[in-house]
Amino acid sequence: METLIIATKNRGKVEDFRNLFSKYNISIKSLLDLEENIPDIEETGETFEENAALKAETIAKRFSLPVLADDSGLEVDALDGRPGIYSARFAGLEKSDQANIDKLLKELEGIPEEKRAARFVCVLAVARPGKTTIFKRGTCEGRIAEKPKGKNGFGYDPVFYPDGMGKTMAELSPEEKNQISHRKRAIVQLEEWLQDI
Repeated sequence: METLIIATKNRGKVEDFRNLFSKYNISIKSLLDLEENIPDIEETGETFEENAALKAETIAKRFSLPVLADDSGLEVDALDGRPGIYSARFAGLEKSDQANIDKLLKELEGIPEEKRAARFVCVLAVARPGKTTIFKRGTCEGRIAEKPKGKNGFGYDPVFYPDGMGKTMAELSPEEKNQISHRKRAIVQLEEWLQDI
C-alpha cells in the first residue's frame, strides 16, 4: 500500500492520519487533494460500520486506490443507543453542535447520574480494490453531564465525562483527549493491522 486516500475534507483529521502513516512510507491524500470534486456520499447505512464502508468503498471503486473512511458518534444507554449514527444531525439536518447538546440534555432531563452511561464510538473502514473491507472500532466510555462544561473540542465534548477523568472531554487539553479518544483507540487497532501487513 503506497498511497491511501482519507475520505474526508477535514484538514485536522487528515493531519492525524498523515502522522500515523508517515512511518510506514504510505503517502496520504484527502478528498481535498483530488482533482475532481467528490460529492458528499449519503450515509444511508444503519450502523457506523455500514456508513464508513459506504464512503470507503465508493471512493476506492472510483479511483482504484485504497481508501480509509470513518464514521463516529455518541451512544447513550438511557436513549437506547441514540443519537448513534445520527449524532451530527440529532437536532436537525443543519448540523449544530449546540442544538444537538440542547436536545440531548432535554431528553435526559430527570435521568439520574448513574443511568447516564454513554460512549463515543469511532469505526474506521479500509477499502482496497479487490479485497474485503476491514473495520477497526474504538470506543471511549463515560457518562453525560447535566450541563456543558469546557471550551475545547467540538460536538458533544462539553457534556461527556470520560471514565476516570473527572472532567468533561471539552475540559481536557488536546493531548489528554488524544490519549483516550475513540478515534485514537480505533487508530491503535489500525496500526496493529498495518504492522501485520
